[in-house]
Amino acid sequence: MASGTLVSRALGFLKVVLITVAIGSVTTVSDVFELANTLPNLIYVLVAGGVFNAVLVPQIIKASKADDDGADYISRLMTLAVLALLGVTAVVVLLAGPIVRTMGTDWTEAQLSLGITFALFTFPQIFFYGLYTVVGQVLNARGAFGWYMWAPVVNNVVAIAALLVFVQQFGAYQQDPHTLENWSPAKTFWLAAMATAGVAAQALVLFWPLRRLGLGLRPRFGWRGIGLSTAARLAGWTLATGIIANLAFLALTKVAAIPTGYRPEYLAMDPPQQIPGVAALNQASMLYSLPHGVIGLSIATVLFNRMAAASADGDRDGMVASLSSSLRITGVATVFATVALVVFAGPLGMLFSGGVPSAGAVIGQVVAVIAVGAPFMSISFMLGRAFYAQEDARTPFLVQIGVALFTVACALLIWSFVPPDLIIFAVAACYAAQNVLSTLIYHAVLVRRIGDYGVARIVDAHVRILLASLLAGVVGAAVLFSLGGYDPDGFPWNDQLTAVATLAVGGTAMGIAYLGALKLCRVRELDGLVRPLLARLGR
Repeated sequence: MASGTLVSRALGFLKVVLITVAIGSVTTVSDVFELANTLPNLIYVLVAGGVFNAVLVPQIIKASKADDDGADYISRLMTLAVLALLGVTAVVVLLAGPIVRTMGTDWTEAQLSLGITFALFTFPQIFFYGLYTVVGQVLNARGAFGWYMWAPVVNNVVAIAALLVFVQQFGAYQQDPHTLENWSPAKTFWLAAMATAGVAAQALVLFWPLRRLGLGLRPRFGWRGIGLSTAARLAGWTLATGIIANLAFLALTKVAAIPTGYRPEYLAMDPPQQIPGVAALNQASMLYSLPHGVIGLSIATVLFNRMAAASADGDRDGMVASLSSSLRITGVATVFATVALVVFAGPLGMLFSGGVPSAGAVIGQVVAVIAVGAPFMSISFMLGRAFYAQEDARTPFLVQIGVALFTVACALLIWSFVPPDLIIFAVAACYAAQNVLSTLIYHAVLVRRIGDYGVARIVDAHVRILLASLLAGVVGAAVLFSLGGYDPDGFPWNDQLTAVATLAVGGTAMGIAYLGALKLCRVRELDGLVRPLLARLGR
């Protein structure tokens, strides 16, 4: 799973770099496209994502004990999910105009018009995101994890091919700036329509491994009397949790869209001033969520199955052991990633800058702010899954209310008091802070529910990992300094290729130093992280 996610994320990086090459990074068109292309995922998670991710797996595992291996139950559940997704997607597409206008209240009519056009092409992604999740969770519940993590590779390949055609047909942003005035329907097709085509391919490719399960799944209607009441009860709480969480997140996204409307004013200053917008925030978010996506989510997916099975069998010790081990092993990757993101924030920003050093510096600053929340994202996610494994969706809902209130309060304060050029930095800090807050709340509630889950051992492991990461960070910073990374005219700031070279050299040196520091600090969890890889290489 981690290998599939890693390949997918690598291609995702390439896709984002190509987007900055095609339409720039800290530009109006890039911000408008990022908002339109991000909203489908946010809306999907808002209305259904948590339901499918947290509810389906335990129910399918239970249903699989039936004589037909759960085929009838799964068929009916999937039919219901697909119909619900079609309905939600149709409504959202019809409301594309009001949604974009609500999110971009400070935008001009030209910006809103382009945003609505993009949205009409990208909002159908909601259906395919849902289809991908539903089919993927059926595969996960049956122990077929790999396909779910590898499918996004197909999405990225389609999107990368379309972006290459875009650059070939219409030129790169640096040579031929793409603005609101010279935008065309053909550009919309290769940028927005093909982005949706990639998401569709990601979902449809999963039907091949689904068929290989041999369950004989087919559309089945009639949902009374098949035991969906438990799923419906959990889904209700989970849906409420998703609505609360994502309404708060949408509030932050709306605030993050404000700088786009002020960009012309700041560019007219003497000298012109670059201000980050939605695109810069999304690029920084992608980087800080990388360790969770590659390592944390992969471990949590298997962990969730194990915890659900242990909970069903009344095996508290088994559930606690899985949770403790996973939290410690995940920290080996996430804590190191936080330090690496801070050390190499500049070259990483330059990588997504479209070749403009001033834009790279701004993006790098956003990365450095948001990176602090990376370890807590995985910890909070896993602690929340401990409750869902016990078929308790009410507690995560209550926790999310507290986090949502904090998030909305932050959004209001940022909107009211923070100047446009600092808004994205404040939003990035809120991202990190809400992960810390949710971790603390989940911990307090979980200790009251199941008692100690090996907290002292988990904290000891994380302290050792942090010390090893800081030692490696010193090495990384020294290499960056020697390459001119702290000089505005230095090698890493020449263009995107020199940024890649800097990351390759500095990242390799820091990685090697980290391995040595882990041994020095006696971090045993490294063995648990690399053992599956070494076993595969050995074969």
